[in-house]
Amino acid sequence: MSNAASGLPIGRGLIYLIIAGVTWGTAGAVAALAYDVSDIGPLTLSFWRCASGLVLLAGVRLLRPTTRARTAVREPLRRKALRVGVTGCGLAVFQTGYFAAVRSTGLAVATVVALGAGPVLVALGARLTLGERLGRGGAVTVVGAVAGLGVLTLGGAGAAVRPWGVLCALASAAGGAVMTLLTRHAGRSGGADAGSTSVGVFAVTSALLLPFALAEGLVPHTGQPGLLLWLLAYLAAVPTALAYGLYFAGAAAVRSATVSVIMLLEPVSAAVLAVVLLGEHLTAPTLAGTLLMLGSVTGLAAAEARDARRALV
Repeated sequence: MSNAASGLPIGRGLIYLIIAGVTWGTAGAVAALAYDVSDIGPLTLSFWRCASGLVLLAGVRLLRPTTRARTAVREPLRRKALRVGVTGCGLAVFQTGYFAAVRSTGLAVATVVALGAGPVLVALGARLTLGERLGRGGAVTVVGAVAGLGVLTLGGAGAAVRPWGVLCALASAAGGAVMTLLTRHAGRSGGADAGSTSVGVFAVTSALLLPFALAEGLVPHTGQPGLLLWLLAYLAAVPTALAYGLYFAGAAAVRSATVSVIMLLEPVSAAVLAVVLLGEHLTAPTLAGTLLMLGSVTGLAAAEARDARRALV
């Protein structure tokens, strides 16, 4: 069950996306800890995350150069540069908007708005630009996933909604949708190389964020420099270099709406970590939202694999 253009098996693409979504779930908590131990701002945090992730991704690519699939079509340099540039802009907006929303309106509201709006924008964009149809069952699954997200993050919590934070979260959702749709389009046309795409996108994003980080304060002040460095190192290695490398590979092979729903595993993993590692209580809303979202992810993943099998018949 391979995507004919990208050359990546659908099953492996789904696994890549699941791992990426789960590891992304740790980024919000790490960012919150970084805010607590220093005066680092969201733009500076995004810059150091992307710049450090770029170094790691480039190092891995030099040590283990990727090989293109035999069926891959060489993408014209100008078109590839445009795609990588726009995707880098989308990543900058996606990441910085989310961190800014977390700081402005809190983790719960930021997560619901940014991640909840994402699947809707992606589904609409995929229908208009890629001709990908969700179908009635797929639409119900997406709605169920978004509902589960709301129950999981807002259930039982007194969250404060601030307009600026909501706007930042919506901007984050739009940036993520652009990133997902462009990656899927490249994968369908056979021009996607996950390794070079990841490096190029992070180079663009780092360059875009650098002047804003300089204005905000490139070197944060902290009384716990060792802890802050460990937090930034983890943020660069796991939910950035590893997760985005897997994301760009998986998103090129899997339908856009499926990608956006699987990425909702981010708040699920964050909730599980809070219960297992931080000793938070497993509440009924947390359990209900988690089960609803996991069911939605499983349903769309199964449909993706079933459609891929049918395409081979």
